[in-house]
Amino acid sequence: MKDTAPPPSRAAILLPWDRQAVFAAGQIRSAEARLAEAVGLAASIGLVVVHEHIFQLRSLTPATLLGKGQVELAAAALQEAQVDVAVVDASLTPVQQRNLERAWGTKVIDRTGLILDIFGARARTREGALQVELAHLEYQRSRLVRSWTHLERQRGGFGFLGGPGETQIEADRRLIGDRIVRLKVELEEVRRTRGLHRGARKKVPYPVVALVGYTNAGKSTLFNALTGATVVAEDQLFATLDPTMRGLTLPSGRNIILSDTVGFISELPTELVAAFRATLEEVAEANLLLHVRDVSHPDTEAQAKDVRNVLNRMAKDGALDEDWSTRTLEVLNKADVLGGIAHVVQGEGIAVSALTSEGLERLLAEVDTRIAAAQEVFALEVPVADGARIAWLYRHGEVLAREDGETHVKLKIRLSATDRARFEAL
Repeated sequence: MKDTAPPPSRAAILLPWDRQAVFAAGQIRSAEARLAEAVGLAASIGLVVVHEHIFQLRSLTPATLLGKGQVELAAAALQEAQVDVAVVDASLTPVQQRNLERAWGTKVIDRTGLILDIFGARARTREGALQVELAHLEYQRSRLVRSWTHLERQRGGFGFLGGPGETQIEADRRLIGDRIVRLKVELEEVRRTRGLHRGARKKVPYPVVALVGYTNAGKSTLFNALTGATVVAEDQLFATLDPTMRGLTLPSGRNIILSDTVGFISELPTELVAAFRATLEEVAEANLLLHVRDVSHPDTEAQAKDVRNVLNRMAKDGALDEDWSTRTLEVLNKADVLGGIAHVVQGEGIAVSALTSEGLERLLAEVDTRIAAAQEVFALEVPVADGARIAWLYRHGEVLAREDGETHVKLKIRLSATDRARFEAL
């Protein structure tokens, strides 16, 4: 049988670049690096990029964002390249998106729409699918209501890249609102279940160490290298969306739970920040954050700043404690690209290569030290006959010294304050 699969969509990546606004915002990323990232985003969802261009903005045009001459220049280039979809690497208003589609005669999506489509293609768990659908509807609601009241065709399928005319707009503001309400109820149930799971872990309890970082920094590869897991780890943006947790034993014998989380990106859509709150809750609950950086990337400093900005936003919204930075350890990954950890300026971070495992022993030792530093040393006496409580202490703490008497066992043990309170309540 002949392969009837449609050919991949041909895409153009257009970057409106306001140099003054970028510098005013304190960003240190170049236009070329931003364009390369947008090309990577498009390629990660299967688009074939056949044209890319940077438009220097002298002033913002409310109707189209780009100037009249730039719109005409882009129209000619898109027609010549036979583009199926134009990706504008900026945030477009519904009116701007509609006007550009009319001027160019092709589908247009903005940065938010592209990232939402990627998330829709990557989500695997029920939680991830619910989060993505909620983010899509929040994004589409304004465009359906404000820009598509003339009942033009809706972008097909679940995302924005489907062919024109696949479905008529059938949902009005009330129907979309009802679906959003139902999704939020379902997500709350998922979060409640996750809360029960966290409660169960606290009863174990093991410290939680969460991997955070820019997308494609190598978090999943590091997660696999440390735990022996087989989480999908690919050289593409947003390969991991659904949180994964595994147990890990540190050099001291202390047990922890390692959590792999979704990667951040510059100008993360606000819809995704809200929709993925359940995923980010693992970060809020973590005892230690490992900020994984791609030290080989030319924009590693800018990427690190973007991650810190997202975490600061979470702290401002109350989803993360204000002193998160005091329990954060920077992990400078992909040292192998630079020739090994000896060629990395480490500073306060720890250079590693998740691919070759170089530097992982030092990283685990530092994690061990950080976790231990958050615990306190207590002197306890337990009746000799109470083997269950003695075993509990060995499982949940680090026994530094032991003296066996006739009636009691004296222990010098390192425990968290929470664990000591729970032990005393046994």
